[in-house]
Amino acid sequence: QVQLLESWGGGVQVGGSLRLSCTASGRTDRRYALGWFLQAPGKERDSVAAISWSGGTTDYADSVKGRFTFSRANNRNTVFLQMNSLKPEDTGVYYCALGATHVGPLYYPDEYDYWGQGTQVTVSS
Repeated sequence: QVQLLESWGGGVQVGGSLRLSCTASGRTDRRYALGWFLQAPGKERDSVAAISWSGGTTDYADSVKGRFTFSRANNRNTVFLQMNSLKPEDTGVYYCALGATHVGPLYYPDEYDYWGQGTQVTVSS
């Protein structure tokens, strides 16, 4: 089993920045991919960013390219999502996800095996 612990999101004004973190614990003795998903109010859970096991490959949703940066710590069990120039449409619950059977990056929810509890991000104008 793997547990994912996300940092607190919080509220920010338009144009502001937030940094989310996610730490994996438990059975992390294998190569795995990590990703961030956003579930906006009334919408499905969509991929925001994905990163490979090595951290060398990242990919982003078009809506966040140039504003969000996904990085992986040297220990590979902690990842960060730096969110800059935030917009109201970035509001929602952000979920960290781990794909245990692929080095990634992975793009679809059903490719991931474990999920964090979610953290609320609210961008207000």
